[in-house]
Amino acid sequence: MAKTLNLKAEPRGGIGTVASKAIRKAGKVPAIIYGRHQEPQALQLDAHALQLALRKSTGEHVLVNLEIEGGRSTLALVQDVQHDPVKRHIVHLDFHALKEDEKMHTTVPVLGFGEPAGVKSAGGLLEQIIRALDVECLPKDLPDSITVDVAALNIGDSIHVNQISLPEGVITRNSPEAIVFHCVAPTVEAEPEPAAEGAPTEPEVLKEKKPEGEAPAAEGKDSKDSKK
Repeated sequence: MAKTLNLKAEPRGGIGTVASKAIRKAGKVPAIIYGRHQEPQALQLDAHALQLALRKSTGEHVLVNLEIEGGRSTLALVQDVQHDPVKRHIVHLDFHALKEDEKMHTTVPVLGFGEPAGVKSAGGLLEQIIRALDVECLPKDLPDSITVDVAALNIGDSIHVNQISLPEGVITRNSPEAIVFHCVAPTVEAEPEPAAEGAPTEPEVLKEKKPEGEAPAAEGKDSKDSKK
């Protein structure tokens, strides 16, 4: 089961770009929580505490006990995390409020372990096609990650979604036949073809062609002498 992080949040009144910039300047991160059983609520969280909490998880789609100031603790999923495109710090969060007895939908990272036989003995390459599975489960059954043993893969072998053992209570929405891991042969670069035998090594020099009807100088001289 996934670890549940504890986060504290405060209601915020300011909405919009200007208000969000002011919140970030004060060392906070703007956020919103929504769900089927409650109205959306604008929040703000301490940026430093948030970064420290998320470092403990394998991904950003994690379960949290959200303690909202002036309200009760709410079970929620970190649904979406927006980062600054340059500095990469968190600039906004979306929380999805959950109920313990209702199934949820999210993504869970897929991690391979072991060295594939095709990599070890034949110099092959392991390719991971799908890095996270779409899953559905109760909050209590949500795993941190899904691990897959890839050690038996030889060149040309694959592991499909339907070959992965999921934790009890967890189902996936991915296609059963979708490839998750694939072991491929090493790439061999083609050698340049050698030049054909007898091919000229120097450019061919073309001789100047005389205009038609023009007689060679020596020939014209002989014909003049014969008339004398």
